[in-house]
Amino acid sequence: MSTAILQAPGRGGEPDRRPGLARLTQIELRKMTDTRSGFWLQFTVIGLTVALVVLVCAFGTDEDRTLRSLFSASVAPASFLLPVVGVLLVTSEWTQRTTLITFTLVPHRSRVVAAKLLAGVALSLAALVICLVLAVIGTAVSGSGAEDAWALPAELLGQTVVYLATGMAIGIGFGAVLLASAPAIVLYFLLPILWSGLGAIPALEDAARWLDPSRSLSVMTDHVMSATEWARAGTTLALWMVLPVLVGLWRIRRSELR
Repeated sequence: MSTAILQAPGRGGEPDRRPGLARLTQIELRKMTDTRSGFWLQFTVIGLTVALVVLVCAFGTDEDRTLRSLFSASVAPASFLLPVVGVLLVTSEWTQRTTLITFTLVPHRSRVVAAKLLAGVALSLAALVICLVLAVIGTAVSGSGAEDAWALPAELLGQTVVYLATGMAIGIGFGAVLLASAPAIVLYFLLPILWSGLGAIPALEDAARWLDPSRSLSVMTDHVMSATEWARAGTTLALWMVLPVLVGLWRIRRSELR
């Protein structure tokens, strides 16, 4: 590994042995599949996606078997389960006590967190490609008679990229804040449900439109969003993604290694 991480000369002419961000991202991507939980979660996502596309093609209407509908449906398993992989990517370092090795090799902890975020985005893009390929195959095999069977707006594709990538970042943020797998996973699913319940109260309905992920983020895969919907999504992400990532980064940088 010492040979692989040699970089340009550092201060005083000494070689800089810090691994580059690209190398760190590759390592974090490998960590996602090296653990049993990470591997089986991703395997489950692929299996559920294939099963969902097959079921829609077999039992859906012509409108359901369009590329747009199949793509929107195929993204659901990834958007639900991949953030758990993001949680485990952070928390496994602390529960398995490998942080001492990680931060000894890379003392700048913020670079490790950045690599985890980039790895999460890379995994979400890979999932997007798989979903798109399966949707294309499903549309071709089902032979939908709808006029717009192959229509898929580029804006909707871009919104789906944002939807999956931010979901991974939210999972990583929750993991970084709590540094424990079970509480992070439970709160990741429980807090949005509780907030949605509070949003049903008339006095909080206006705030829920701007801060409830189930309202402001789920529309990213449904239709091309308006400027107001983007503003609501940005406000929601500031609370559910940016804040946990910043708090988690602060905690990781100051936590003692064991």
